[in-house]
Amino acid sequence: MEADIKLFINGIREKTGIAFAVYGADGTHISGDYDPARPVPTNIDGIVVDTANNRTLFTIKYKNKCFIGKIDGATKTEKNYAYLISELAENSFFKEFGLSRSEFCKAILLGEANYSQINRYMRKYSMRDMPAFVMIINVPASSLSDVENILKNYSSDSSDFVKTIDDNQLAFVKFINEDGEEYQSSTEYAEFLKQSIYEETGAKALIAIGGTVKTVADLNTSFLQAMSAVRMRDAIESKGDVHSFKEYVLIKMIEDLPKYKLNEYLEILMDTGSREIFNDEEMTNTAEEFLENSLNVSETSRKLYLHRNTLIYRLDKIEKETGLNLRKFSDAVTFRLITVLSKLVR
Repeated sequence: MEADIKLFINGIREKTGIAFAVYGADGTHISGDYDPARPVPTNIDGIVVDTANNRTLFTIKYKNKCFIGKIDGATKTEKNYAYLISELAENSFFKEFGLSRSEFCKAILLGEANYSQINRYMRKYSMRDMPAFVMIINVPASSLSDVENILKNYSSDSSDFVKTIDDNQLAFVKFINEDGEEYQSSTEYAEFLKQSIYEETGAKALIAIGGTVKTVADLNTSFLQAMSAVRMRDAIESKGDVHSFKEYVLIKMIEDLPKYKLNEYLEILMDTGSREIFNDEEMTNTAEEFLENSLNVSETSRKLYLHRNTLIYRLDKIEKETGLNLRKFSDAVTFRLITVLSKLVR
């Protein structure tokens, strides 16, 4: 890859007449003038005017790798040069590489393409610019190939696509054709996919959904949200198989608070009786299932294979020990908050 980079860099130098050096993300020198007395920092993001060392540093992104460029001088002129070189380099890499449709789709998801590149390849592959959302689908590695084929078959729009993320994870991009959509929400569609995957392969799928974005260029945002939903789902051990980023926004806000503050809130919400309940796995599992089933006693009894009276006894015990009646929405929210705090501070 270094030979290709040097070739591109030399081409840009010839076209612009601007002298600059290029380093790897770890600070290793690749091309151009090298000054061992002034190594480049490795935490560069965007363009940095380094007046102390009279130089301008900037990032150059190529596929899934990032490089550091350096121009001598720290004025507005060098900053403009840095912007120009970065754009020229990225456009050259993208154009020269000649991405296939599959590679282009992956570049969009990972945020490795800028707006001009996205527009160019959308025209090349006749992709329409419509609202869309990204789903991250976790399945056993042995079922990955079969599930990928199923997702391709369920692509109702020619722009829909599926990409493998790792050994047991797929990203499925669903475009929304508002004239012909039969599903009311992304969550409803994900529930349909989950059931279809199980019926056709026997594999149990866990699905995390990013927000719906308006354009193809914003798909990376939905992808990152879906990945965040995966992380938070695992962190707080959420019940259920389908979760959206939206349901975790409040948890994300709580997670961003300092841990000492989370402990303070937990101390306020829990007393001695509460601690006994929250340390009882059977009771907390019962409560979580009750919340997951929208406070429905009959459905929770069925899911847990419990007699209705046994479930009611447990709910009454939780209310007696914690003061929280899970049949009331506000108390159910408070119980859920305590369980989230407990998992975040441990």
